[in-house]
Amino acid sequence: CFVCCQSGATITCRESGCNRSFHLPCAMAGECITQYFGLYRGFCWEHRPEQEEVETPEEDTTCLICLDPVEHRPSYGTMVCPACKHAWFHRSCIQGHSMCAGIGCFVCPLCRDRERFQVEMVRMGIRVPARLVRPLWERSHTFPALNERHRRCDARECLCPGGREQAENEGPWQLLLCCSCAAEGTHRRCSSLESTASWECSSC
Repeated sequence: CFVCCQSGATITCRESGCNRSFHLPCAMAGECITQYFGLYRGFCWEHRPEQEEVETPEEDTTCLICLDPVEHRPSYGTMVCPACKHAWFHRSCIQGHSMCAGIGCFVCPLCRDRERFQVEMVRMGIRVPARLVRPLWERSHTFPALNERHRRCDARECLCPGGREQAENEGPWQLLLCCSCAAEGTHRRCSSLESTASWECSSC
């Protein structure tokens, strides 16, 4: 193994002419990539696939999962969503997220894109379990709030006589949730949305 220098390395870089081999547990330490689809190919640090150059993130950009700072460009340890190009995260963080979500719920944490995001992540060596049932966070009681639907009006001034918590199925006091994040809501009348089918909050 070119990483730990011990015997028993069974993964060889698939680049023609490259003789580097490594153990699967050594892949991350050696910044290698193993692709868990098709031919299950492995690549050393020199020949691994890379993400295309995108606009440099702002200086204070953080990982969407752990909220710690990320590098200022795509690298082995820092990745970006290929769809929105605004969602940055650490490799280890998105790998942990994929193991919890499974292929049925693994989407970009920001723009919620599924197809392009999954294709890019598996190409870059992220393992995504073929789990089609509910993700782990929905099957545990650790984060019960994740299963709850937002149920209040967040308009600056709520006009509803019954208060922010009252919601009807239709009419001026129907509660619309943000079509992007679903984390904020408003009564139709409170935001003058009498004839609008969808609404997006100011944050989104």
